[in-house]
Amino acid sequence: MRLSAAIGTYPHTAALLDGTVTDPEVALDCAPFPNISRAFAPMVREGRFEVSEMAIATWLQAWAHGKPILLLPRVLAARLQEGSLFCRADSGIRGPEDLAGKRVGVRAYSQTTGLWLRGILQDAHGVEPESVHWVTFEDPHVAECQDPPFATRASAGSDMVKMLEAGELDAIISGADAPTGDWLRPVFPDAAAAGAEFIRRHGFTPINHLLVIRADRAAHAAAVLRLMDAAGEAPQRGRVAMMPAIAFAACHAVRQGLIPRAPTPEEIWAGLPPDIA
Repeated sequence: MRLSAAIGTYPHTAALLDGTVTDPEVALDCAPFPNISRAFAPMVREGRFEVSEMAIATWLQAWAHGKPILLLPRVLAARLQEGSLFCRADSGIRGPEDLAGKRVGVRAYSQTTGLWLRGILQDAHGVEPESVHWVTFEDPHVAECQDPPFATRASAGSDMVKMLEAGELDAIISGADAPTGDWLRPVFPDAAAAGAEFIRRHGFTPINHLLVIRADRAAHAAAVLRLMDAAGEAPQRGRVAMMPAIAFAACHAVRQGLIPRAPTPEEIWAGLPPDIA
């Protein structure tokens, strides 16, 4: 069985993408996506792929709207988030507590880095999501979802980094493509220390991207995971290991207005063969 797939290039997926590892049951035909996040909308809106990488925020919204997409117990990308929040070097912002009442740009309100950072701001720094004026630039990947009333859309063609540089935004949240330049700095004075404190408090590294399979291909889930495991060691793997991060993300997705309620553990893994742990 050949399954269409969209998976990003990482050290632990390279052998899968170049065909070095194989499985007698399935093969993955991986579509080229230099920016893998561009695969998420066609996956949830059209079911374009049979296997796909997917941001955790996108999957939570897809689950909430009944998309026939099953979560597999493998993480493709995980990282600390504090270094993704930037302000101008000459800003009066001295730390995350100063963001209340400020204009913060984010690619999409549903972007996973934004989900994690809003949760960190709320839990550790007392900054409620609705106390910030969020400025967005794209729609959610899940078409049925809408931004909350405290988020507004920038005018068409706007550039988030240029808006920060011009003083039209007070801070921005980047993704993997963090901006550079002497004119900006992280909002967290010591982002590495803040990330280490998050791990100390919670015991996990935040999940960015997961692996999913279309529900009509659930019978091949175990074979897909064999391929993934043969290619390399995932940042996180297994239902038990992943649950704390998923639970944190789901709880904050509710608090931030991304989904109406959090899925139960049974709902998170619903549809998977029981022998997949």
